[in-house]
Amino acid sequence: MNKKNNMIWVTLVSALLVSCVDTEIVDITVNKPTSIEQYEYLKEYAPLKSYIDRAASPGFKLGIALSANEFLEEGLIYRLAQANFDDMTAGNEMKYASCVNDQGEMNFGTVDKFVTAAQAAGITIYGHTLAWHAQQNNKYLNSLIKDKEMDADPDAKLDVEDYIVDYSESNYNFWNQIDAEVAGTASIGRNAAEGCLEIKSSVAASQNYFIQYHIADGLPTEQGKDYKLTVMIKGSSQGRLPVGVGTWGGRAEGGIDFDTEWKEVEFSFKAVDNGGHVMAQSGLFVGTIQIKYVKISHSEAPAVNIYTDMVVGGDAEGTNVSSFFSTEQGVGGPKAITIGESGTGADGVGHAFVIQSGDNPPENHSTQFFVKADRVLNAGDVCKVSFMYRADKNAGSESQTHVNPGEYIFYDAGVRVDFTSEWKLFEKEFSVTTQMISSNGNGAIMPFQTIAWNLAVLKEANTYYIDDFKWQIVTKGNTIPLTPEEKKDTLTWAMNTWVEGMMKATGGYVTAWDVVNEAISGGGDDGEGFYPLHSVTNVSEADAQNNFYWQDYLGSVDYVRIVVAAARKYYAENGGTNPLKLFVNDYNLESDWDDNKKVKSLVHWIEKWEADGVTKIDGIGTQMHVTCYANANTQRSKEEHVVQMFEILANSGKLVKITELDMGYEDENGNSVQTANMTEAQHKAMAEYYKFIIKKYFEIIPAAQQYGITQWCIADSPTGSGWRAGEPVGLWDANYSRKHTYAGFADGLAGK
Repeated sequence: MNKKNNMIWVTLVSALLVSCVDTEIVDITVNKPTSIEQYEYLKEYAPLKSYIDRAASPGFKLGIALSANEFLEEGLIYRLAQANFDDMTAGNEMKYASCVNDQGEMNFGTVDKFVTAAQAAGITIYGHTLAWHAQQNNKYLNSLIKDKEMDADPDAKLDVEDYIVDYSESNYNFWNQIDAEVAGTASIGRNAAEGCLEIKSSVAASQNYFIQYHIADGLPTEQGKDYKLTVMIKGSSQGRLPVGVGTWGGRAEGGIDFDTEWKEVEFSFKAVDNGGHVMAQSGLFVGTIQIKYVKISHSEAPAVNIYTDMVVGGDAEGTNVSSFFSTEQGVGGPKAITIGESGTGADGVGHAFVIQSGDNPPENHSTQFFVKADRVLNAGDVCKVSFMYRADKNAGSESQTHVNPGEYIFYDAGVRVDFTSEWKLFEKEFSVTTQMISSNGNGAIMPFQTIAWNLAVLKEANTYYIDDFKWQIVTKGNTIPLTPEEKKDTLTWAMNTWVEGMMKATGGYVTAWDVVNEAISGGGDDGEGFYPLHSVTNVSEADAQNNFYWQDYLGSVDYVRIVVAAARKYYAENGGTNPLKLFVNDYNLESDWDDNKKVKSLVHWIEKWEADGVTKIDGIGTQMHVTCYANANTQRSKEEHVVQMFEILANSGKLVKITELDMGYEDENGNSVQTANMTEAQHKAMAEYYKFIIKKYFEIIPAAQQYGITQWCIADSPTGSGWRAGEPVGLWDANYSRKHTYAGFADGLAGK
């Protein structure tokens, strides 16, 4: 009969040998089952790090991933780590979202304590991670690259109302408090007859806050944004009403002066928190205060026309003419547009687009010039088209709407021109009509994205020249998107700020980092036969919303170069004296379903990143969140591709680290097996797979490239865990008793 996992009995006392850890935990006990024979051998094993041949692998570090906060408790987890491992990786505490708040303020308190505790314990830290698309503070990062307000005359700016409570129409039902000292002598409520909030007091309190109340609540204010509080107020005598705008956690403080006449009083402030209320206090005032309404507003530039380009390369001076196509008589198409020689441009010096039309064409559209926008246009969209144009002979033209070049929709786009031998400027602003986007003006709606000009109307051979082409969509607003260059510059600053902060917090103690984490996608083609980088364009909708893809703004090549440069600069400036080792870390490098294409792609990208001769990536981290399979053929394939991955990594010449090793189990039916249902045979199969992986690492990776192995889970995952919930991923069980996998791991380190 198979024995289940709940029969594993070996305590941590019997698992550890003579280290000081043992003497501290001798009172820990676990219920012993009746049959113990097949676990008896585990107590003979020494701590894991004792099995490393330091002479053969002098640079090798054995690591464990932990919660920094668990380690800081200096309890059982701390002692296990200290006894068995050289190195630690913090699970989350050194990631961007754990240290940077919504305002971009950085808090490295936990990191600082973690580093201090690691130094005291004589254990090193592997930094995880400087750059990643997940676990970023998306709110802050997106705020850095949001549309910017257009320049406007301050005197021309408009007040935009965000909130109003009008007591001539609304009842008063907000929070208020009158201290017992003045109870019965003061009241707060709405005066329906006069249509106002009314606060009365016949006796002065000893403290102003003994009469306090919200005069507005549920504000839509955003932290850091400038606002104006406006109050229509009067009193039975002259006075000042102290106010605070914000939340109980923080308010912008000020005051409103009033007298015996109704006056609109303003108080400008910067929101110190999101939302909240307007708190007022008037315990020292004797008499009546009346408030008609309370408003919150902000100032912004008036809306203007914003022109956003929808095509690139319209000046015909660059190499990117992907928005332009042509069909020429006798040549065919649509094809890439031809750019004329120097001197063909409208300025007499530069270049122009050149389209040739032949003699006696059968149709007006036998020669066409196409311009494709970067978006589909809908009825009601406002566009502006402008360009310079001429031809060798005078000739008319026609304009059409198309889906893609050559996919006809409607016969009139409204932008036809008559060519002459002299350069002319065409410029027109127009609205897209329903006719333009429906087949022949009365059919199904089509995705209009292209304008076509028919250039064979003359029926004679002719040459047409077009230059300085712009097709823009026109919108109303007072903000304008940052340019790609502006976004890249801003986020380069943000990345440098983050890396500098982390390097200051670690003070040179952390000498190895996942400099970039999980950059490579698992599908697609970068044009060279390898996977591209992750991007908002090639991930799921949920990932696109939840993650922040730095590489989309910094560029696939510059992204890594920027982070590497920042890491080396700020490490050296903040106490770093030992050599800094920077790893690019990724998962599924051992994948068999694509014949290790991902690790091949990563090596390819490292070559591209290092091609500048400046950027240096020291190592490759392979995560290896693997599964042991009951199906022998599947398991054999997995093992073959683990070997192939190690061979590829060895040939890269880079340091190699298994950064996040853990393991689950899949049964013959393809089901993941929970810890509670594991058999002893399955546990032992997992132990053999651990031994196989670790032995192959040492056999295949040259000693000079052996940086280390980190076990990702010290103990089996709880059923409610966010990581491989309920799976047997640990080397210890949930009671911190050694498992068969501990033996397999140790045997692998020992080369048995």
